[in-house]
Order: sequence, then C-alpha cells, then structure tokens
Amino acid sequence: MARLYLVRHGRATGTWVAHPDPGLDDVGREQAARMAEELTAHGPLPLFTSPLRRTRETAAALEQRWAVSAKVEPDVGEIPSPPGAGPQRADWLRGVLQGRWTDLDRSLELWRKQVLKKLEEFTRDTVVVSHFVAINAAVGHALKDDRVTCFRPDNCSCTVLDIRDAKWKILKLGIEGNGKIF
Repeated sequence: MARLYLVRHGRATGTWVAHPDPGLDDVGREQAARMAEELTAHGPLPLFTSPLRRTRETAAALEQRWAVSAKVEPDVGEIPSPPGAGPQRADWLRGVLQGRWTDLDRSLELWRKQVLKKLEEFTRDTVVVSHFVAINAAVGHALKDDRVTCFRPDNCSCTVLDIRDAKWKILKLGIEGNGKIF
C-alpha cells in the first residue's frame, strides 16, 4: 500500500492561460513553505514533481527540509493543451473543466489514464507535487466520479490517498479555494 500526498503547486506569477510555465510568486513561495512545514513530520519521503517550474519550485521547500532531491515525472504533469496562450486557451480549458472525461477527446482520456497508472506505480508513501486537473483525475477515480472537476484544490493544498491493490481511498481532500487557473 502507498499513501500519496498530492500537493497542488503554489500560486504562480502568471496564470496558465497567460504563461505556459510561470514560477512561483512571493505568496506561492510562502504557501510552499507552510506546506513543507505541515508535511515535514511525514518524511523524508520520496518526492516527485511535474516538469513545470511552479511545481519544481513548490517541491523545493520539501527538498530543503528533508535534504532530498525531487524527481521530475512527466506523467504527473499538466493536462496537455492546445499550443499558445490567451482567450482561446482559456475557453478550451473552461470547457474541459466543465466536462466529463468520457465526453472529452480520446487523447485527454489517455493522459488521465497515464496519470492514474503512474500514481498506482508508487509502492511507498510518496509526495507528488502536481496540478489542479491531475489531482482531480486522481480524486475522481477514487470517487468513481467521471467529472473532470470534482473539487477545487487550492494552491499548496494536500490531498491524501491510499492505494492498495488498485483500490483507491481518499483519506483527506486538500483545502478548497479559488486559486487562479485562468
């Protein structure tokens, strides 16, 4: 059995729509420090992060506390989206977030399955710093809920799951909030 601590990245300097790979702003760094303080007693644990800057900078707070290095894992990364930025990208994401996985493009369902497969591969308690949609994919799977957005994890909130023999159990949903996406 593995206990997974799924952490949404801290607040970024720009929105996903405006910038493809922003780092954390001052508030995001403070959020990451608080998250690391809360998780310190559970570790050191293996630490994985998506390739994007905002997740790597969030994970840095745990790296420092635990004297470990996060491993970059593309399979827990951001949902693949059309290239570019701006209103079209926002409209695309808004539509995805309001939908159901079974109604979306097959490539997005395959992405979701890859996220879930990667999470099931962890055999030890592990921290994974990831993104809004990837965390929702895990929560939806655990709840057997086909909606893309099952809840709204706030920046640096931590959702805790146990996975044993392909059975997923939510121990704690992360704090919900209105962390900016658009």
